[in-house]
Amino acid sequence: MRQAPLLILGAGPAGLAAASEARAQGIEVLLLDENPAPGGQVHRAVGGFYRPEAGAPGADQAREGLRLIQAAAASGAECRFGATLWAVQEDGVVSWSEGGRAHQVQASVLLLCPGATERALPIPGWTLPGVMGVGAAQILLKTAGLLPEGRVWLAGQGPLLWLYAAQLLDKGVRPAGILDLSPPGMNWRAAWHLPMALRAPGYLAQGLGWMWRIRRAGIPVIRAREVAALGEGRLSAIAVDGRTFPADWLLLHDGVVPNTQVTRALPGCAHIWDQAQASFRPVLDAWGNTSLEGLLVAGDGGGIGGARAAALSGRIAALEAARWLGFLTADQRDAMAGPLLHRRAAELAPRGLLDAIFPPLPMARVADATVVCRCEEITAGRVRAAVALGVQGPNQVKAFLRAGMGACQGRVCGPAVHALMAEARGVDPGALEPLRTRFPTKPVTVGELAGLAGGE
Repeated sequence: MRQAPLLILGAGPAGLAAASEARAQGIEVLLLDENPAPGGQVHRAVGGFYRPEAGAPGADQAREGLRLIQAAAASGAECRFGATLWAVQEDGVVSWSEGGRAHQVQASVLLLCPGATERALPIPGWTLPGVMGVGAAQILLKTAGLLPEGRVWLAGQGPLLWLYAAQLLDKGVRPAGILDLSPPGMNWRAAWHLPMALRAPGYLAQGLGWMWRIRRAGIPVIRAREVAALGEGRLSAIAVDGRTFPADWLLLHDGVVPNTQVTRALPGCAHIWDQAQASFRPVLDAWGNTSLEGLLVAGDGGGIGGARAAALSGRIAALEAARWLGFLTADQRDAMAGPLLHRRAAELAPRGLLDAIFPPLPMARVADATVVCRCEEITAGRVRAAVALGVQGPNQVKAFLRAGMGACQGRVCGPAVHALMAEARGVDPGALEPLRTRFPTKPVTVGELAGLAGGE
């Protein structure tokens, strides 16, 4: 079987930066990503289809992403795209599918850079065509230039919602309105985080700039509590706190959470509930080491921090991998990582403010008839009824109701079901164990398995 000194999963900011840094230290690198091109979500299609003009919302990020992509391409790292990882064994054997074939390598060090996933926002009617996540809509913009037409509403909270609204305006699409679902009074409650956030004032200026564009354009921004999608076969209207508005598109967003699909499937990989970000994340030290020897995590997959912090985390983790593999001593690693650790701390300074302003929306708002697990069509009412019967956690409700057992394997519904059960039981979400995942984490065909001969 082929040996890989360092295997990096994910070609977003963390993975790209890690690949470049590792190659600079002389390490042979294999970089896998299931997308057809590098960049991850934040830098998706940068240098390809997505080329925002200077001054456009997201243009600065695109330039940074292009530099990361070009540096990784020039580093000599072996980059394989369209490669979907589906298993990691305890002995370091990594399995993935690519081009209809299954492949395996044995990695000495595995660095996971899986990024984040959009937190689902279950509302009545969110399974109707015409309702989708803001993150998904942004993917269509970046990869194909596709824009929603007609009466476009955005609902939810968080920086990505405002960025995408500003991008729509920049592309000539005027949203019908923005439904701000963030809890009232959070700005004042979060004010004590402001001094720390001012260590990175550029982020605040950027976010306020997006909001200013929206308000200057006269786009209605409506404070709302209850939103529902209405229509027969397709979205035709939205109900907002008792009022009805015609709608062709409703784009939802409630922040992002770390993608822990692989780490939760690994026995012995410890996770902790992050109260500020209302999500589970792997337990990491400053270098990205998990509780499993030879397994590191960098970027948003280890805690939401944004693209720049992710890139710095990738470089720091690559230096730790170099120490693991004998390319650097601990003293050399420390000397090289010192400035990176300082810069990462500065990049993470605004997180406390953002987490306090945009806490996840309470699941108490979710009506019993609302679907929370789309794959298996499990409603919030059925989950609450299971709790009333004594079901204790997400893994038990998965066994009883199949919630989290569909095609997404809990990637979409997992956080919502977890939060719903915690509220129904009246306990802190951290008191419930996370939804367990199993390998294969992604679909693999029998033909691919049959053709797997223990090597390339």
